[in-house]
Amino acid sequence: MGTYAVTGSASGMGAASAARLRAAGHRVIGVDLRDADVVADLGTAEGRAHAVREVIRLAGGRLDGVAAVAGVGPQMRDAGVVASINYFGPVALLNGLRPALEAAGGGRAVVISSNSSTTVPMIDEPLVELMLAGDEQAAREHARAGQGGLPAELAANSPSISAYATSKFALSRWVRATAVVPEWARRGITLNAIAPGAVITPLMTGSTVKEEDLDPDAFPTPMPLGVFGHPEDIAFWVDQFLRPEARFTTGALLTVDGGTDAAMRPDSQPTVMPARRR
Repeated sequence: MGTYAVTGSASGMGAASAARLRAAGHRVIGVDLRDADVVADLGTAEGRAHAVREVIRLAGGRLDGVAAVAGVGPQMRDAGVVASINYFGPVALLNGLRPALEAAGGGRAVVISSNSSTTVPMIDEPLVELMLAGDEQAAREHARAGQGGLPAELAANSPSISAYATSKFALSRWVRATAVVPEWARRGITLNAIAPGAVITPLMTGSTVKEEDLDPDAFPTPMPLGVFGHPEDIAFWVDQFLRPEARFTTGALLTVDGGTDAAMRPDSQPTVMPARRR
């Protein structure tokens, strides 16, 4: 049996992923703001460093896998915080834990992105560049400045929607670029991302909305299967990516959204690779 770290382990998709791994007999080191083996705020540099140190200590320097699930939604009032938690948090954590994955002889890492990165037409490209460049302070300031131009309805219900979608877009780009560098790929460490759609979690429903009150046919984006996802639907794929057998899959972005992305962008994949000019 293996040793795995799961962030966001106290609720939602993180809790479901941790439960699935434990049910298979693995040891799970949970990381969250509360009710976890490692209590840490991944929205701060100090919290990330603490999480990395404690996970490595508890794991004895060796990890078979990491699931970076923790994140916040577009309901957050501070878009700068969204940028820090959703992008800089998982990136710092995974970079910090990479040696422990290498020590296991080639561990597995999976990140939770979102189909919002491809279905929300509000990607802030300068913000993407700031994130990929690692400039957290500038990214936070830029994300906050971008909140001022939102329509009133969006500003009331999803004040950080652009920062949310952009952070997940940048995270997916980071996964694709990082998975193939020698420090990861040639050490046998796989790195992949899952892009969930509308999944019934506290992040989606808040404290007042119940699942039975939600109508998939009235949802703002298409729901071809006519159902919402549940945390266990995502935990299934987290488990698959973390298995030793997933040795030949890296740099992948798996959309798990009941068909939403396919319905909205049926011609977006595959894309044609331009021929090289001689």
